[in-house]
Amino acid sequence: MTATIRSETLSVEISTLGAELQRISDNNGRQLLWDGDPAVWRGRAPILFPVIGLLVSGCYRLDHVLYQMPKHGFARHSVFKIVAQSDEMVTMRLAASEKTRPIYPFDFQLDIGFELAANTLRLMATITNFGAPPMPASFGFHPALRWPLPFGRSRDEHRIWFAHDEPAPIRRIDTHGFLEPVAVPTPVRGNELVLRDQLFINDALIFDQLISSHLDYGGASGPKIRVQFGDFPTLGVWTKPGAGFLCIEPWHGFADPEGFDGDIREKPGIVDIAPGSARNFVMSLSLMDENRS
Repeated sequence: MTATIRSETLSVEISTLGAELQRISDNNGRQLLWDGDPAVWRGRAPILFPVIGLLVSGCYRLDHVLYQMPKHGFARHSVFKIVAQSDEMVTMRLAASEKTRPIYPFDFQLDIGFELAANTLRLMATITNFGAPPMPASFGFHPALRWPLPFGRSRDEHRIWFAHDEPAPIRRIDTHGFLEPVAVPTPVRGNELVLRDQLFINDALIFDQLISSHLDYGGASGPKIRVQFGDFPTLGVWTKPGAGFLCIEPWHGFADPEGFDGDIREKPGIVDIAPGSARNFVMSLSLMDENRS
C-alpha cells in the first residue's frame, strides 16, 4: 500500500512497507529519487532502526543475552500502519509486536512523518519507549537521490557543497562491513566534495565531526537539493560505483566497530531512551532553484 502527498512544487509517494519513499517528483514530472532497480540496488530510502549497519556475528549483546539482528535493523522490512493523513502529510507507525520482541525486547513505537510545504519535504521520526527499562537504539534515514539529477547536468559535474568548510578526517567501513578504528583524511576541499565513483570503492564516506547542519547537492548550475540534518551527529554518503544514485544519510549510530564485543549500550552512537520518553529525529529535502539560497 502507498500514500501520496502533494504541494504546489512536489509530489511524494511513500510505501507502508518500511515507511519508504518511493518517488519524489517535481511539478514537471522529473524524478528526484532513485527508482530501486533490483539489478543494481532495490532500496530507495530505507529506514534504519533499531541499528545501523552490520553487527559482529549478526548479533548484539544486551545484559549478557545475545539477540540476532539483520543489517540496518528490521524497520525497513516491516509493514507500517497509516495513523494520520492529509493532502500534504502522512504519518506511519510501527509498534512492538510478537515479531519484534524476540530480537528487540522493548515496548517501542516508531512514527515516521512526511510533510510537504512548497519546495520542502520534511521527514520526522519519533521513537517512544513505553516499557520500563531504558531502550538503546540507533536511527538513520537513507534517501537515494538521482545521480545525476534530472536537470541536464552531467554526472561528473555533480558536487556536494557543505554549509561550512569541513576539514575534519572521516571514518570508513572495512571489507567486512565494520567501522574502521582509524580516521582518514577527508576528500572535502574547503566546503566542496567533488563526486567520483572511486570515492565509494571502499563503501560509504562517514562524516562524524561535521560543523555543517545542511548541504547542497547537484550540478554547478541549475536546481539543487538541499539536505538539512541538524538532529544528527553523523552523515553517511554512499553509492555503488557506477550506479545512478547518491545516498545522503543522516545517522545517529554506526556499524559495529571492528571486533566490538560490548553491550549494545556501549556501542558508539547508541541513544538510550528513558522509560516513558521519546526521541525525535528530523531531516528535510528541499528543491532549490537558481533564485533560492
